[in-house]
Amino acid sequence: MQNQHDAFKDERDIQTDFKEKMTYSDYLGLDTLLNSHHPLSNHHDEMLFISVHHVSEIWIKQILHEVNSAIQDIRAHRLSTSFKKLARVSVIQDQLKQVWDVLATLTPAEYMEFRDSLGSASGFQSYQNRMLEFALGYKTEHVLKIYEHDPELRDTLQQAHDAPSIYDVSIQALAREGLPIDEDVLNRDVRLTHQSNESVKQAWLTVYRNVDQYWELYELAEELMDIEDLFQQWRFRHMKTVERIIGFKQGTGGSGGVAYLKKVLEQYFFPELWELRTEL
Repeated sequence: MQNQHDAFKDERDIQTDFKEKMTYSDYLGLDTLLNSHHPLSNHHDEMLFISVHHVSEIWIKQILHEVNSAIQDIRAHRLSTSFKKLARVSVIQDQLKQVWDVLATLTPAEYMEFRDSLGSASGFQSYQNRMLEFALGYKTEHVLKIYEHDPELRDTLQQAHDAPSIYDVSIQALAREGLPIDEDVLNRDVRLTHQSNESVKQAWLTVYRNVDQYWELYELAEELMDIEDLFQQWRFRHMKTVERIIGFKQGTGGSGGVAYLKKVLEQYFFPELWELRTEL
């Protein structure tokens, strides 16, 4: 018995020793992170281009972490728990939006010095951005073809695409509170983008006209509005930054560049929350 105790103590000491020896760099994996810059040209500003996109992807990863957790909270009837996470998303979005201000310091002449080095790589291929669109409710299965070269990633994206969005679970929350929602909305195919529905709009209108009675649903609606508003601001800054640097040229990898970025500004994740403003 004593030997077992000593063995356990030795094992615990080893774990403690490892923790005490762990450095800041070890904990954050800085060797991997800071060695992930691989410029393909000798131009000074390619480092900036890479850093801006690295930072963006890191912030999107955190947003996905928060949104997906909030979806689980809402499904489990824990609306108040989701609010902190969704509020955090909005703060992160502010940081994400400002990344474009940094990239906008790159002039057209500077970018053209290394643009050819990007080959077919394009921000249009960002799989995390696709996962975020799916989580917010914009479902486009045809974009999954972009990732056919990586079956494991393709499967991960398919799962994200096929899962209920945060708006799907929010509409379910409206129904749980007794607000009438059309059955075809409650039972719809969540692999498709939600289309504006009158019963959903009327339910949200009831929430906004009876804030005290439906406080949590009202707060949820405003958190969603913050996220979509900031998402559109991020998209706008992206579009204007691209226009400032390359004008209306086609983007790398054959993407539509500014023309495509202007088009997506017309997309809405939560249409009824915008429409009801006119009727209040």
